[in-house]
Amino acid sequence: MNKEGMFRYLDRNKKTLTDISDKIWDYAETAFEEFRSADLIMDTMKRHGFDVESGTGGIGTAFCASFGAGGPVIGILAEYDALSGLSQEAGAAERREVIPGGNGHGCGHNLFAGGSVGAAMAVKEYISENKLPGTVKLFGCPGEEGGSGKAFMARGGAFGGLDAALAWHPMAVNAILDMSMLANYQVLYKFKGTASHAAASPEKGRSALDAAELMNVGVNFLREHVIQDARIHYAITNSGGFSPNVVQPTADVLYLIRAPRTSQVEEIYQRVNKIARGAAMMTETEVEIQFVKACANIVPNKTLSKALHDNLTGMDMPVYTEEELNLASMIAKTSPGSASSDLERYVRGRPAELRRCLDMLDGHPICDMALPFYPDDPDSILPGSSDVGDVSWITPTAQVVTACYSLGTPEHSWQLVSQSKTSIGHKGMMLAAKAMAGAAVDALESPDLLKRAKEELTERLNGETYRSAIPAHVMPKPISKL
Repeated sequence: MNKEGMFRYLDRNKKTLTDISDKIWDYAETAFEEFRSADLIMDTMKRHGFDVESGTGGIGTAFCASFGAGGPVIGILAEYDALSGLSQEAGAAERREVIPGGNGHGCGHNLFAGGSVGAAMAVKEYISENKLPGTVKLFGCPGEEGGSGKAFMARGGAFGGLDAALAWHPMAVNAILDMSMLANYQVLYKFKGTASHAAASPEKGRSALDAAELMNVGVNFLREHVIQDARIHYAITNSGGFSPNVVQPTADVLYLIRAPRTSQVEEIYQRVNKIARGAAMMTETEVEIQFVKACANIVPNKTLSKALHDNLTGMDMPVYTEEELNLASMIAKTSPGSASSDLERYVRGRPAELRRCLDMLDGHPICDMALPFYPDDPDSILPGSSDVGDVSWITPTAQVVTACYSLGTPEHSWQLVSQSKTSIGHKGMMLAAKAMAGAAVDALESPDLLKRAKEELTERLNGETYRSAIPAHVMPKPISKL
């Protein structure tokens, strides 16, 4: 079997992969509660000859499906968690909830799952048909959204022994995600006060909500005195009740602190803790600090990224029907984004090249070209976070993105949910599966590629080694259990 034969194998199994993606879209399970999604994938892998270990890293909805023997060992990452509050009818160009207040795949992780399953199945077929030494492992990684499942798995040693790891993500373009992303901590601050009648005996009360609000004010002042690339977000998850004539005895505020390096996040975290304790002191309340999760910054690997890009550009781009183009155009009209904003993060610092790509896409609601890749460019930072970062500290890691929705579609939106269960998304998913499978085969058959990728990782780490920022006593929790 050659690569073309492997890609034909994927085409023959397209229905299996789209069925997985669509069922996971229907399940729409949030962080660490993706039991049906994980079971569906594990059952599929078993049927296709993989050995499956569930509960990887001590997480009930994580798993590892393996095929082959010996090295090289190539890991492929899969995600399948949804977002809360984004229930949406598939293929609709207007906001239509399926379940009021329900969950939805607003980051396309249902497609992520299907594409990664396909890549692993294809590599397994290639190893088997060609009687090659080597192992492919599909890692089921739960809770990326707000849970950093891969970080917990990395803390437990799940990715040890890998020679390389590959991942992808649904996006609005076809490109290589070869940039760094921010490390982060997520922390819950729980204030406890004393209830009292707010009018008759306010002097007896100690307001936990006052403490939470004072903390937020203090952190807002802190923002001026942290590095520019840092981000500090918060949400009041418990305001102490709905009765204004009761002094609120409890209040919870959930913080997400980001910076380019874990050490920088740690420094800001300690300063935020001081503000929380100060707010508690000012209001004569108590504060409990609960560390929820952390993830590391991504360490790009241009050696492995170039192999992914070579495979992406070596294939024909999807062709879209008139019906698909019409749906994409209608959804694009509801979105505040633009093609330019989607391209700028990949075609960076090259205005002429950006203009050329925009001209080529003029009038195209869906990206039907592969964006250029610049292996010699300095790294840029994407101001988001991903728990792929923890994997990238352990083994050379590269990611591809493919067009699964219309240009200008915001991430984490109903527009994205709508397109995640359409043929537009399925075409992008199949393209990603082929690109990852092709790069995995290159890694299996080229010791020099893996050697150069590992040397690059060693150089980038500059003597540092991976250390999980998650304290040993902290375990992953579903959103509903925080």
